[in-house]
Amino acid sequence: MQLEEFYFKMPHLKTEPIIDDTTLRDGIQMPGLAVGPEDAAKIAERLCELGVERLEVFHYQEPDKKAAKLIHKLKLPCRVAGWCRAVRADIDNALDLGFSEVGISHPVSHIHFEAKWPDKTADELLANVVDVVEYAAKDHGLRVFVHGEDSTRADWEFEKKWVNAVADAGAECYRICDTVGIGLSDPCAPVTNGIPAKVKALRQTRIKALEIHAHDDFGNAVENSMAAVRAASGVWDKIYVSTTYLGIGERAGNAETEKVLLNLYMHHGVMKYKGKTKMIKETADFIGKATGYVIPPNKAIVGDYGFAHESGIHMHGVLNNSWTYEPYPPELVGNTRRLTIGKQSGKSGINHKIADLTGKEPTEEQSAAVVEQVKKVYANGRRASLKEEEFKKILREQKLLPQEDKANCR
Repeated sequence: MQLEEFYFKMPHLKTEPIIDDTTLRDGIQMPGLAVGPEDAAKIAERLCELGVERLEVFHYQEPDKKAAKLIHKLKLPCRVAGWCRAVRADIDNALDLGFSEVGISHPVSHIHFEAKWPDKTADELLANVVDVVEYAAKDHGLRVFVHGEDSTRADWEFEKKWVNAVADAGAECYRICDTVGIGLSDPCAPVTNGIPAKVKALRQTRIKALEIHAHDDFGNAVENSMAAVRAASGVWDKIYVSTTYLGIGERAGNAETEKVLLNLYMHHGVMKYKGKTKMIKETADFIGKATGYVIPPNKAIVGDYGFAHESGIHMHGVLNNSWTYEPYPPELVGNTRRLTIGKQSGKSGINHKIADLTGKEPTEEQSAAVVEQVKKVYANGRRASLKEEEFKKILREQKLLPQEDKANCR
């Protein structure tokens, strides 16, 4: 069976999706996470190798400044942008550190206006953003993205005015920020929080490019990101997709880089990721260790249990044909198939494990004895799968493996 039987079936996208990874900005804002400068540079390098074309980084605290310098020193093939507030001092900081492009973030919803600047009008806030964009783009020649924070709760008429104003000031891209994750992927959803509708409606503004930045409060960040890409097809020449690896970030996090990349490749045939997907798991493990994030074992694509099988029905199927319970070979994303022994394991799975560890098929009597021993373990309330050494101990008790040499264990 070949991948082509199920994947690469959709018509080619009439837009170029560009992954803009913000692990080193939004990702490390997740409570409890941190990353050192050297590891940050290694993360940037790995992400570029994986196919990320733009990176977004912090650059204010001393460790962040050191990380930015190390990243610039690598001369990576992907673009590196500094994240800024709408204040000139942030632009100056980015210039001092050698950034050639920046993202300028500012709310566009009246919810934020009234909570943060109750003494200012919306037009006064817009005038300030225009001033900072002009300062960055026209006065200093920086490429500028403007992040419309809380776009999915903004007044649409005012947002259009905002986008045109920053475009005239020199911004090349506008980021739709689904800041609290209420965006809807349904094409029929209204333009305020309907992602496809907003992607298409913004084409009528003067901005040259568009980006989607989706949060996962409803669990829809990847869905909304992909909906934006599909809506952009035939409408925008390119669309940036803002993601974080492993979905790390504030509150419920963001759209996962690895999920968006794999969906673009497998379902939409974006072939620039071909051959790079095998780095996905290794990159996840490195980022997890570097930031202190514990990857859930059942995390899609990159979790240790992503291709683990324990129940008798599943293990029997996979042993006969891996396609029965696996969507693609684990090697495609650098993961590994794991056949574990536990409460739900059946005879065929246990026999396979015996043969794997001993090098020969067990007899019916030997198989029955091992199955019985496994059942006894779980009859006492055990829940976790057996560790390799625990299963080997059972095999030694049944004389299917030689006893350990105690002298070598001292």
